[in-house]
Amino acid sequence: MVPILRIFVLLGLIFATQAQAETATGQAEIVTSRCTSHGGVVQVREATYGTNGNTPLRLSANESFCKFTSKSDGTSISVLLDTLNTAHPTLAALAYYAEVAETGSCTGSPGSCYCTQVGGTDLFGGINAAGGAWVLKGDSTDQLDACVFPDLSVIDTYGLFYHSANIIRGKNLRGVLAYADPYKK
Repeated sequence: MVPILRIFVLLGLIFATQAQAETATGQAEIVTSRCTSHGGVVQVREATYGTNGNTPLRLSANESFCKFTSKSDGTSISVLLDTLNTAHPTLAALAYYAEVAETGSCTGSPGSCYCTQVGGTDLFGGINAAGGAWVLKGDSTDQLDACVFPDLSVIDTYGLFYHSANIIRGKNLRGVLAYADPYKK
């Protein structure tokens, strides 16, 4: 009797594991569908410190971004999949929609300075010459400066910066972000 019980328990575990895998796959398809249905491409990027030097340090974070590239001018904008898909307000979406004008007080990287101005950061290890970026998995030359906000929402630093001057890079995210524009013009 005990061996039969073990078989039933084992079968139960197998079916439960399969159901969890199917649920995870279904959720992954839902998360990526907003990206791809609006013409974006899902990219896995790795947080990397020291991208300005010869020995960049791959950090533990891997994140999935959606990259929208304009066919007409080749510009692009990337947004974290979680930021793209949430129907709730995020600081990244609000910063994008608000189009706060750059103050003109920036020195160094204007995109990075603007990111800081609106409450985010794209710096790895503080202000230093080492640099850091979100590097495309499998292509260390493809680096993204991404503005990370305290609520962990993330958007392309330069896409955000240019949008503040009413310049669309890649694609206008109004109507693409799941959280609707609260400042509709």
